[in-house]
Amino acid sequence: MTADVIVIGAGIVGAACADALTQGGLRVVVIEPSLAVSGATGAGMGHLLILDENEAEFSITRYSRDRWNQMAMEMPSSLEYERCGTIWIAAVPEELPLLKQRCAFLQSRQVRAEILDSQQLAEAEPNLRPGLPGGLFIPDDAILYPPAAAGWLLKRAEQRGAAVLTGKRVTHIQAWGVELEDGSRLEAHHVVCATGMWTPQLIGGLPIQPRKGHLVITDRYPGFVRHAVMELGYLKSAHGRESESVAFNVQPRKTGQVLIGSSRQFGVTDARPESRIISSMVQRAIDFMPRIAQLSALRAWTGFRAATPDRLPMVGPVANRPNCLLCAGHEGIGITTCLASAGLVSAFILGDRPPLDPKPYAVERF
Repeated sequence: MTADVIVIGAGIVGAACADALTQGGLRVVVIEPSLAVSGATGAGMGHLLILDENEAEFSITRYSRDRWNQMAMEMPSSLEYERCGTIWIAAVPEELPLLKQRCAFLQSRQVRAEILDSQQLAEAEPNLRPGLPGGLFIPDDAILYPPAAAGWLLKRAEQRGAAVLTGKRVTHIQAWGVELEDGSRLEAHHVVCATGMWTPQLIGGLPIQPRKGHLVITDRYPGFVRHAVMELGYLKSAHGRESESVAFNVQPRKTGQVLIGSSRQFGVTDARPESRIISSMVQRAIDFMPRIAQLSALRAWTGFRAATPDRLPMVGPVANRPNCLLCAGHEGIGITTCLASAGLVSAFILGDRPPLDPKPYAVERF
């Protein structure tokens, strides 16, 4: 089989790459060693949000979130897309200045954002504990169901002629294409490695580490939570290098269920849920929403995020590997940022103008 591009990995990032490349008229083959969307994509929350720790993070999340929202009318109902907005919570009055600073930053870049005082916050989310000092509301953030979103992007690529091969493991990336575990070869002009935490197995020397996370989902309680609600301390948890952390992060689902997160662990390879971490994570949620203690949980699960040292993805050509591009290391926001990353990959291959400055995400920075 000969293609213009081979994409390794059929999670949300690989699916987005296949979608973007086929839109450019390229012949694409997607190769996945397991089932499509069976990795981190199948374990994610599906939050489409803007983060602003630095300009590079803001640029990639803002572009991608807005692109998802532009595609909303095309999405089938199975994606469970909802523009519910995000509310960032100040746990103590000392955090209010930081919320106001973030609000001013977003507004200066034409992102809709507003500060909620204590009363407005209580009206927006009645199940929050009384007396919280305020919050930052970003109304255009959204949520969706990640496995369905990835499946939809793959289906679009297939409708344009892409082939999706599952149960096939790539063992070597070559200048002419890839070698598979069964000894067969597939040829292509370009290879895109979108394999998340498994990327170092194919491209050695990359500082990508697995970062384990837990999630819990409840039975159906329509209206219990109306927005994606997160504590401001979530940013410290997400951006920190501690070996273990939890933070308050809950989302509504269109089913009426409540999705509860989140945890982060470095140095853990066992995928089994840990009761100690789940208890700590749920207790953090109860601290902010006491009535969560009265809800029935249906299940808990884990996934592994692909983390880089600076928390930004690695997107672009790989030195000393002709025709090989990397698209990995999206940590916990790959559902959001996959569209920008795919746009960069497509621009590299087609020679088009990139949707945003590629330098902050270049592989060569490491």
